[in-house]
Parts: sequence; C-alpha cells; structure tokens
Amino acid sequence: MRTWEIYFSYNRHSPRKTDINERVQREWKENSTSRERVKEIVEQTTEYTKAGDIATKALTSEPTTRKYLAEFVDDGICVSKQDGRTTYYIRNEGRRIDKRIEELRTTHSHQELMSGIQEMKETVREFRETYDVDSPEELAIALDAGDDGWADIGRWQSTRQNLALTKAALQVDEAHRLVEA
Repeated sequence: MRTWEIYFSYNRHSPRKTDINERVQREWKENSTSRERVKEIVEQTTEYTKAGDIATKALTSEPTTRKYLAEFVDDGICVSKQDGRTTYYIRNEGRRIDKRIEELRTTHSHQELMSGIQEMKETVREFRETYDVDSPEELAIALDAGDDGWADIGRWQSTRQNLALTKAALQVDEAHRLVEA
C-alpha cells in the first residue's frame, strides 16, 4: 500500500483529516487537568518563559496558567523573574537536583553509592589520562573537527554530574544515619 492509500484508508471514516499532533493534544487535554498540564510543561522548561507561552503549550488559558504558576513558585516547583512588567518562569533546578539525590539515597544502599562513586572516579581518571586534560571543557578546546573524542565529552560531563549527585546522596545518607543513631 502506498502512503496516501494508508492515510486515506485510515482517515476515510472521519469527516476531516486529523493531524496526529492535534489528536495527541486532544487526548492529553481529555486525560489531564489544566494544573497537571501546566506543571508538566513548567517542569520541562529550561529557559525563562512567559506565562502565555506556557499556557499555549499546556493547552490552557493564560489566567489559569498564571494561577497555577503562582502556586508552583510558592511550592518551589519553578522560579520566576521580573523584567519590567513581564514575569518569566523556569523549572527549579535545585528542586530537581534534590529529588534526584533523594531518589539515589533511597534506592541504593550505602555500599552501592560508595561503589558507584569509585567506578565514576575511575572513569574520570581514565578520561584525564586518555586525553591528557583535566576536564571535558579542556578536551573540547583541544579537539579539532573530525578528531576522535567528541563523543567522550558528553560521557565525561555526564559522569562528572552523576558523580557529584552520588557524592551528595552519600552525604545526605550519612546525615540521616547520624540523626537516626
């Protein structure tokens, strides 16, 4: 069957051709509340964004979105900044990091955290020795287009981030153990 035949066969019972994105958006709107959609969008927002843009993405009105954004700022889910009369919103990275640390702490034993730290330290050491630089940023500066090593920059950065989170999880675990003792 050709593409147009599949499309026609699939859509022949509907009075108008429906774009797949429109269908997904309709289902999302039917199966979630405005509050849930605004929260989902703001938790994915990595750059300061106007309430109106968040409202458009969340398929809600701007006043409704503003109401929920105010709640989310109070709850620490997102942060806001003013630029003149315009308020911009972004997810709260600190909260996201805290959640990840707590997740690591509660899903891994003390020994597993320590083992993970040792493995990641070894991986970072191998990157340093392999490329004779101290950081992925230095590696990016040292590499030319087409050189091997570009893929390792991302792996090195991820390892470094995971190492920091795992160390923090271990410290928080230690604090809980001391308080509980």
